[in-house]
Amino acid sequence: MNRTELSEYIQNSYGAKPDFPWPKYPGNEVFRHGSNRKWFAIIMDVQKSKLGLPGDDVLQVVNFKCDPGLIGTLPGEKGFFPAYHMNKSSWITVALDGSAEDDMIKMLLDGSFAATAP
Repeated sequence: MNRTELSEYIQNSYGAKPDFPWPKYPGNEVFRHGSNRKWFAIIMDVQKSKLGLPGDDVLQVVNFKCDPGLIGTLPGEKGFFPAYHMNKSSWITVALDGSAEDDMIKMLLDGSFAATAP
């Protein structure tokens, strides 16, 4: 799944529109619950080196709130990283370059949506 596909999936499945809260980073989009405004997904452009990968190319990623049990097992799997710029004990970063399975991304999205619901 790529960035565009995920953004469209979130909008169609959850009715959440992207929010671009940082003018300095126009490529970073946040998806929030309408009622409590809590984030459940953040799509960002991140330099690979900031994720422990070689190079300074930009990688499109998404952060999800995640069950701590999964956080302990997913990083190290292809396409999964400790949370970038979020609490590493309750968030996870997933690459949007096709390396993570679409079904896993959707499962994590569902879990993040539920974990941040009012």
